[in-house]
Amino acid sequence: MQQPNGIPPQGTAASTVMSAATTRLATTRTLPLETHDLGTFDDLVDLVSGGGVVVLSGAGLSTESGIPDYRGPDGTRRVEPMTYGEFAGSSEARRRYWARSYIGWQRFNAAEPNEGHRVVTDLQRAGYVGPIITQNVDGLHQASGATDVIELHGSLDRAVCLTCGEYTTRIGLHERMTEANPGFMERFAEAAQTVGSQWGEQVRPDGDIVLADSLVESFHAPRCLVCGHDTVKPDVVFFGESVPKALVEQCFSLVEGAGAVLVLGSSLSVMSGYRFVRRAHQRDVPVAIVTRSATRGDAEASLRLHAPLGPTLEDLRQALGH
Repeated sequence: MQQPNGIPPQGTAASTVMSAATTRLATTRTLPLETHDLGTFDDLVDLVSGGGVVVLSGAGLSTESGIPDYRGPDGTRRVEPMTYGEFAGSSEARRRYWARSYIGWQRFNAAEPNEGHRVVTDLQRAGYVGPIITQNVDGLHQASGATDVIELHGSLDRAVCLTCGEYTTRIGLHERMTEANPGFMERFAEAAQTVGSQWGEQVRPDGDIVLADSLVESFHAPRCLVCGHDTVKPDVVFFGESVPKALVEQCFSLVEGAGAVLVLGSSLSVMSGYRFVRRAHQRDVPVAIVTRSATRGDAEASLRLHAPLGPTLEDLRQALGH
């Protein structure tokens, strides 16, 4: 099975080594649990005030909207997402994904932009920030009013058939699943009472959720309205799947022409985002990273602040007079 860029096969020594002082991400890069800032908040203000900033955002920017990150503060995964190979490999896997996503997406879809998203939008409107490259699939940048947003990993608001290529809206797909699965929400709610809050806490950044096998077995997965196959997939890049080459090249071009790259809420643990930090560093484009935990790109950063995103971005907006 194909592995995500930079992620070793499950079960290798690199994915299991752990000590009290350090932890290994799935990238095999050892990150310190104790982190130190590089530069100051005033340096961040100076950097952004120069304009031409390309933002690279990750799941950490959306946690204050109620969408949990995949990883904990030490960079280790809280949950294992379904891979592309699993999803494409069997009808059973697709049914499991859609049953879980049917529940999780309803909370996911109700999420609203937080102050961090709004600050990025305000800074874009003020001319400090240009294009936004996001690893998130939640559409919250656009919901906050941002423009020129590049969705590196796609978006959960649409789905595509892997067999015939037909696209559909996620809202329409959800309505079809509701019709095909009467009473499913009620059965879920009844089962959830026996396990408590862990159900809500385990919603994933892709809208997935933990779900009992007995419920999964009763779920009818969606079929394509054009070809009739059950190979309908959310239009997002799964782990083990590649970001389209043309999109990667577009992002490289933006990074190379930027005044600075500002990373917000990403551990950069997968190559899909980390490569842009590497490219910026190679081209002497300043890189600023703001997130609580250590990241894979810390060594390439010219400015590094371990701080909560919402308050830090609010302070940044105020310091810039907006």
